[in-house]
Amino acid sequence: MKYWIYFIAKLTAIMGVLSLIWRGFHAVWPEPEPFMRVRQDPFAHDLGYTLAVMCFGLFSVGLVYLAILDQRYRCRSCLRRLRMPVSHGGWNHVLLGPPRTEYICPWGHGTLRVSDLNFASPSEADWRPIDDMWKELYELESSKK
Repeated sequence: MKYWIYFIAKLTAIMGVLSLIWRGFHAVWPEPEPFMRVRQDPFAHDLGYTLAVMCFGLFSVGLVYLAILDQRYRCRSCLRRLRMPVSHGGWNHVLLGPPRTEYICPWGHGTLRVSDLNFASPSEADWRPIDDMWKELYELESSKK
């Protein structure tokens, strides 16, 4: 649950920054003069304004994409960035083991398997939580006592 709340908070912060940029953009951009007492939308009649709005839209989509990409490579439990990428499989024998990269949480909460081979659409990342990675060691230590 904490994972999705963090993602929503990140998107809310992005929306706040983008709305401030949008308001600043309209405060700086001059209002067009009315033609024959009719106020015209500058988007359809002003090339500079149209290009600026297009660039703002691309910037907005880019920020949302970066937020999604950042969220994908975070631990589902502690929200830390996943580390230590390990490659499995190979490109020369795709049928036996397709290439994939596996990331692990530095605190041992789980692993994320990401496929490197995408034919038609990107495959879903496989998050596998690790129950208690130190459980075996504690049991082994307690059995020696």
